[in-house]
Amino acid sequence: MAYAQKTAENSAELINYQVQENSTIRFIKTKIVIKKVLDKYNSPLANSAETFTSTCIALDFDCYLLPAIAGLESSFGLYVYSNSNNPFGWGRGHTLFPNWSIAIKTVGKKLKEDYIDKGANSIEKIAPIYAESPTWALRVSYFRQIFEKEETNINFILTEKGVKL
Repeated sequence: MAYAQKTAENSAELINYQVQENSTIRFIKTKIVIKKVLDKYNSPLANSAETFTSTCIALDFDCYLLPAIAGLESSFGLYVYSNSNNPFGWGRGHTLFPNWSIAIKTVGKKLKEDYIDKGANSIEKIAPIYAESPTWALRVSYFRQIFEKEETNINFILTEKGVKL
């Protein structure tokens, strides 16, 4: 399985996304995981699962980070300022994006360049920079675990069906 390495703080490291499976299979599986979770929450972001996946893979960081932040900041895009297309609370939620896709790509790029590449390579290290709440990291980690559990479920189903990854 291609899981991010664990840090001492028991949070997934967000850099050096190691793909051990065939990259096409990993892409498809990750996209399915994100779509399934977003569908469960009736998220307007559900049709953006491919954008979430392609963004994190292109930028080489944990694919569940951005949707987990959206889970916390806006209940997966359900509660955003009108016409902001900003599910991440970026700019205290006041930053406007023309659509979900640009929001995902822009925030993903900024997270990579301004946080991860500068040493904030875990949710705990991102938290004090990203948000004022002392519980932000714990709550983002909770949402991230939802995606991990869904991935585990999909892996189990594929194994049960005899699909070799």
